Amino acid sequence: MSKFEQVTLNYAMDAFEPVIDTLTMETHYGKHHATYTATFNKLLEEAGVADKFNTIEEVLAGLDQIDEAKRTAIRNNGGGYYNHNLYFCNLAPLSEDVHKPTGKLLEQINKQYGSVEKLQEELKTLALGQFGSGWSFLSVKKGGELVTSKSPNQDNPISEGTGNTPILALDVWEHAYYLKYKNLRADYLDKLFSIINWDNVGKLYETGL
Repeated sequence: MSKFEQVTLNYAMDAFEPVIDTLTMETHYGKHHATYTATFNKLLEEAGVADKFNTIEEVLAGLDQIDEAKRTAIRNNGGGYYNHNLYFCNLAPLSEDVHKPTGKLLEQINKQYGSVEKLQEELKTLALGQFGSGWSFLSVKKGGELVTSKSPNQDNPISEGTGNTPILALDVWEHAYYLKYKNLRADYLDKLFSIINWDNVGKLYETGL
């Protein structure tokens, strides 16, 4: 068994119709994410560091401890593994009652951004402003402050050395939306917010405090 495993989905591949089509889910999770995961594990073994790190966060924060010849590939595939795990675990079918922030997370969102809608607009603006492939993130600082950001390719706030912990990742690689939305990234993002599992994001927020 590989050391790092894909997140286990608690929903079916067709759970997000019509927001995300079944073929996109099957391709995104079953091929893209699976390939990142397998390649990441293989690269760690080849670099002789598979037993050096206990968590993916340790790997991404400790890239300078990895031989330079393998570092970029591990950064890219490890980021792809981590980012997709976060992306998929924070989705929930429209039928579930988890699509609104509550508790401490909601309090912090209102304090910093004024409303959930304004936060989502900021995340969308960052995602639309990411030239080419990449992500927008909602992260938490120690102490509870929220931070929005964007990252190219498979980078994230951990591999970028910010010290912040991502709690929500919005994937704007074309493979995440192109089969259904073509070049209409904004339409995809608008629909994506309707299936965000804010209940899980809230749990990650409290864990990251």
